[in-house]
Amino acid sequence: MSPDGANNNAGKYLITCALPYANNSLHLGHLLEAVQTDSYVRYLKLAGNQVVFVCADDTHGTPIELSALKRGILPEMLVAEAREDHIRDYAGFNIGFDIFSSTNSEENRVFAELVYNNLKKNNLIFEISKIKLFFLRLL
Repeated sequence: MSPDGANNNAGKYLITCALPYANNSLHLGHLLEAVQTDSYVRYLKLAGNQVVFVCADDTHGTPIELSALKRGILPEMLVAEAREDHIRDYAGFNIGFDIFSSTNSEENRVFAELVYNNLKKNNLIFEISKIKLFFLRLL
């Protein structure tokens, strides 16, 4: 620690936990992981580290589409409802995310494109063809 109180050995951390799907309520597994991760984040912050704790709703995929269809609402409405529920539930367990976002956010799109473009530029993305067996069972 320096004379001005700054921790010169402080690390910088970006920490997340698994993203819950926005098609349903949080379950015990989501909350257990979030509490454990939040505890570690608090420890790191108390030790003088710079920590950003992020999470988001996973708003893509078949489960979202099917849940919305089953309820007769648009997927965007389902996602908005889930976001409110998830934020409320995490807050009820005093989970201290610095950022709670969505995989459908503009920031996520920008960073996903950045990662993809860097991988492609370095020839780390390529196409392959494979023949695989596929079985169709008719009832």
